[in-house]
Amino acid sequence: MELLRNAVRPYAWGSRTTIPELLGRPVPAPHPEAELWMGAHPGDPSRIEGPDGIERSLLDLVEADPVGQLGEQCAERWGGRLPFLLKILAAEEPLSMQAHPSAEQAAEGHAREEQAGIPRDAPNRNYPDPTAKPELVCALTEFHALAGFREPNRTVALLKAIETPGLARFTVLLEEQPDSDGLRALFTTWITLPQASLDELLPEVLEACVQHVRDHGEFAAECRTILELGEAHPRDAGVLCALLLNRLTLRAGEAIYLPAGNLHLYLHGTAVEILANSDNILRCGLTPKHVDVPELLRVVDFGCGEMPVQDGTPDGRLAVYHTDAPEFELSRIEWAADERDELLVHCTGPQILLCTAGALRVIADDGEQVELGRGQSVWLPASDPAVRLKPLGDTPIQVFRATAGTCS
Repeated sequence: MELLRNAVRPYAWGSRTTIPELLGRPVPAPHPEAELWMGAHPGDPSRIEGPDGIERSLLDLVEADPVGQLGEQCAERWGGRLPFLLKILAAEEPLSMQAHPSAEQAAEGHAREEQAGIPRDAPNRNYPDPTAKPELVCALTEFHALAGFREPNRTVALLKAIETPGLARFTVLLEEQPDSDGLRALFTTWITLPQASLDELLPEVLEACVQHVRDHGEFAAECRTILELGEAHPRDAGVLCALLLNRLTLRAGEAIYLPAGNLHLYLHGTAVEILANSDNILRCGLTPKHVDVPELLRVVDFGCGEMPVQDGTPDGRLAVYHTDAPEFELSRIEWAADERDELLVHCTGPQILLCTAGALRVIADDGEQVELGRGQSVWLPASDPAVRLKPLGDTPIQVFRATAGTCS
C-alpha cells in the first residue's frame, strides 16, 4: 500500500487551474495541464517510493511481481499487465473527435500494421497495441460532451432548423433513410467531402447556426457547440459530423460509458476517467493529427439513440458504475460532513483509490496505514485484499475506487 506520484500530461486543450488546484500547487500553472495519469501505462507510469527510499515506477513493480501486485486471476487474464488507467481529465477546450476499436479490431489492426513495418510511434499508426480501449467518464464538475449518434429523426429536425441551400440535399439523404444505414451514408459523405465543397458548405452552416442561436431556437445548445468547433477548426469536416452526435451535459457524479466504436468528443469540464490501458485511437477530425478515414469507417458504430447516463448503482456506501468492460470498474464513495463510519473495502485484484474531496486514512489488515488527502491516490496491490477507510476531519469526503472489472 503506497501513495502514488502521478504524471501530468500538458496537452494544449487542458486547464491551467484545475489540476494545479487539485494538487495544491500554485495557480495558474505556466502551461495547460490536461490529464493526471494514475496507473502503469508505459508512456507515463505512476511512481512509488519504496521502504528503502528508492523511487520505482508502478510499471516496474507490476512487471517484477505480477501475481503479488495484480493477483493470480488478473495477472493471468491480462498477461501480467495492469489492464486499466485512471485519470483526472481537465478540458478547457474541445478534444479531437474519436472512436476506439474493439478487442478483435485492435488485434487485427495491430498485427496488420506490425506486418507492414509501421513504427509504433509513427504519426500514421492507428494501432500501437493489440488491445481494446473502452472508457468511462464521470463528471466532477458540469461536464460537456458529444457522444453517440443522435436518433436520426431528431437530427433531421436539427438540420431543417438550420437548413441552407447547400445543406438541403444532405437533410433529404437522412430524412429518406432515418436509421443507422442513413447515418453511415451521411457521415461517410461528409467525412469524404472534397475540401472545395467543404469550404462552401461550412460557412453556410455556421451562419445558419448563428441565426438559430439569436432566435433562441430549439437546438441553440447544439448550434453553440458547432460554432465553437467551427471557430477552432474552420475547414474541418468534423464540424459537420458533430451535427450528428448527442449533445450531453453531465452533472457531478453522472457518467457515460463509451464502448468500442462510440464516436465522441469531450468539450469542457473536469472528470474522472477510467479506460483500458491502450493507446488505440481512430480520429475523425478537429485535430492536426492523423485521420485515417477508411479505418475510421471500419471501427465506428452507427447505432443511434440517446446516450445512457448513469449516476452509479448503490452498493452500500459505494456507487458502482457498471459496464461490460472486463478491463475496469469504477466506484464512487462519499461521506457527508456528519458521517464518519469506517468502510471495509475488499478486492481480489489491484485497486487505486483517488481522493477528490476531504481526507481519510487507509488502513491495511497488518496495521499499515496512509493518509489520503484531496488530489492524492494510493496503490493497493492484490496482496492487500482488504483495507479500512477511516474518514478524517469535518468536511464532505469523496473517493473514487478503480479496479479491474474481472477481479473486483
